[in-house]
Amino acid sequence: MEKIVVIGANHAGTATLNTILDQYPGKEVIAFDRNSNISFLGCGMALWIGNQISSSDGLFYSNKETLEKKGAEIYMETEIEKVDFEKKVVYAEGKNGQKYEQPYDKLILATGSLPIVPPIEGINLENVQLVKLFQNAQEVIDKLKDGDIKHVTVVGAGYIGVELAEAFKRNGCKVTMIDCADTCLSGYFDPEFTERMKDRLEKNGVQLAFGETVQKLIGDTKVKKVVTDKGEYDTDMVVLAIGFRPNNGIGKDKLELYHNGAYLVNRAQETSVKDVYAIGDCATVYDNALQDVNYIALATNAVRSGIIAAHNACGTKLETVGVQGSNAISIWGLHMISTGLTLTKARRFNYDAAATDFEDYQKALFVESGNYKVKIRIVYDKKTRVILGAQLCSDYDVSMAIHMFSLAIQEQVTIDKLKLLDIFFLPHFNQPYNYITMAALSAE
Repeated sequence: MEKIVVIGANHAGTATLNTILDQYPGKEVIAFDRNSNISFLGCGMALWIGNQISSSDGLFYSNKETLEKKGAEIYMETEIEKVDFEKKVVYAEGKNGQKYEQPYDKLILATGSLPIVPPIEGINLENVQLVKLFQNAQEVIDKLKDGDIKHVTVVGAGYIGVELAEAFKRNGCKVTMIDCADTCLSGYFDPEFTERMKDRLEKNGVQLAFGETVQKLIGDTKVKKVVTDKGEYDTDMVVLAIGFRPNNGIGKDKLELYHNGAYLVNRAQETSVKDVYAIGDCATVYDNALQDVNYIALATNAVRSGIIAAHNACGTKLETVGVQGSNAISIWGLHMISTGLTLTKARRFNYDAAATDFEDYQKALFVESGNYKVKIRIVYDKKTRVILGAQLCSDYDVSMAIHMFSLAIQEQVTIDKLKLLDIFFLPHFNQPYNYITMAALSAE
């Protein structure tokens, strides 16, 4: 019986395990994970910390028992010591000290990513927190319940940092957000959009310290102060949300790597070593906006890559169609959604790019209630006219619109194709001259 070993059992790993177990009976499936739980939806962590959901129960969609009932062998709290890629053997050690030597026919690496921790003075003080695992979130929640945490400093103004800033404010804390960039969410949105999020954060009481670099943390045993290159901030807790890096500790000297250390894979999720696949945050993706390999760590990408690797490992040829990096955030009712490249990124990647913007109310103007303005930006290549990205921002939920732009990027649709696209009209939903059509018509 063919043995398939999966290392890592969170989003990508769970997706590949379910695909193999559900669709390929007769395979011997073994999975190792260093954690005590699997399938934790970290994207819901801020909702849990911010008391917007009642418990963490809904943030898990699988577990060891469910996968074992399907026929897998699951070893939790087990560390991988090494992999012999020539002999095809995984060496591991469990929490109880038990050793494993597990042969494999196919190996799928789903090792995920690790939080970036800067090597600065005071980083090991108490109440300096990471926010990736279930255990991290539980620890933060427990400390908030004690009542001693009045002021939280969030370092990092990406998605996780911004979401956590809202969560801590909802707990009644004073919140300071620090980032070396001059704005928030700059990896996903152009300044015309990030300014709106800055305003929303400030209006809800978040102190912003952008354009500042943390130099050290001060305290006796517990952190009491954050020192940057431009100022000092008193605090009771520091939350590190700086970003993540690929977890490539297994075989990084054997497998070909991307420039950031991710395992370099082809469209079938195959690495440079035969019969070894890599999926999720530890692996590269094919970016349709760039028409090239890239690194985009998203749960949706992880799940898709897990499905693709599972089929290929079981003998069914399947290749990814690529990704666009579609993403969104909702903070105090401000919804921001994007896909593909921002104008800033497009120009950084040497596209002769332009953007067409439009802003108008979602519904017909005579609809007097529940009508909000929507701002849209479509980024495109001036030479080929191909759509490279899109961004939307509103207090109205316009998230479904981004799916069309994601497909447009994947299929290399031009901005001109949108100008007379058949978009329905009904006053309850939109305007006859809707913002998508008007933005397209406004393109150069």
